[in-house]
Amino acid sequence: MQGGRVRQSCQSPSKWGRCPAGQRGAPRNASLAILFIVLSLLFLPLTTLAAELPALTGRVVDNAGIIDAATEAALTRKLADFEAKSSDQIVVATLPGLDGEEIEPYANRLFRAWNLGQAGEDNGVLLLVAKDDRKMRIEVGYGLEGTLTDLHTRLIIENDMVPAFRAGDFSGGIAKAVDDMVMVLEGNPEELEARGTRNQQPPFNTDDLFFAIFISIWAIIFFGSIAASILPPIFGRKIGPGRYRWLGMTFEPGRRSSDGWSGGSGGGGWSSGGGGWSSGSGGGGFSGGGGSSGGGGSSGSW
Repeated sequence: MQGGRVRQSCQSPSKWGRCPAGQRGAPRNASLAILFIVLSLLFLPLTTLAAELPALTGRVVDNAGIIDAATEAALTRKLADFEAKSSDQIVVATLPGLDGEEIEPYANRLFRAWNLGQAGEDNGVLLLVAKDDRKMRIEVGYGLEGTLTDLHTRLIIENDMVPAFRAGDFSGGIAKAVDDMVMVLEGNPEELEARGTRNQQPPFNTDDLFFAIFISIWAIIFFGSIAASILPPIFGRKIGPGRYRWLGMTFEPGRRSSDGWSGGSGGGGWSSGGGGWSSGSGGGGFSGGGGSSGGGGSSGSW
């Protein structure tokens, strides 16, 4: 030790007492290696956060067990017939939960893993329900985004699925959603759009309410004052100089007190008596055709 400093030992120091450059860098390289290992261990769990994807076993994959057998069979037939006629591929999937993942990235991963729709056409649709998370999503392939728009999928979720799910009718809500998706993809969106317009409620605006109350009060005071000045002399009975009796009250139209127009038996202001809204699998050998999705569609919850 010299001058209070501890020399770094090395295997082959130079004549000036310094370690060669390679040996001087060894501790730093070791530190970088340790840092890399620690960061790898920290980020490794992030790769396991994504929920496991189920296998595509048919046009209806009811892993949550919420679709009754009759509805599942009817949906499988309907979707098979629709695909044979139009080539558009719709798949219904339910699962117990998302294991902490958001439904939008999960639905997109599942859509891509299953390759829904035809390659080059991207004409697939995935209706996904996560029972325990109380969430649903309609994921639309690239090729159908211009037909089955975000507006249509939102209307289907809000008008078909949410009310039925809240009532415990999962089979009915999913069946109705499939019916409306098929209707739109067949080129008949008018009924769905009209139904959505009928079901729309204007948003409640508290500013409008306060403004309406203010205007009402102002109108009552303003027009009431005018009425109290004009009407008693016309319809009332004169009981003295500038005093009229009308509707059981006494008015003095030409005189103001500190409280306003006088009325009644002698108080200020004219007065009258009194005081004073709120989905099993079907078919074997089924697979996607190589389609993809870019995240079009809508999500909802119940």
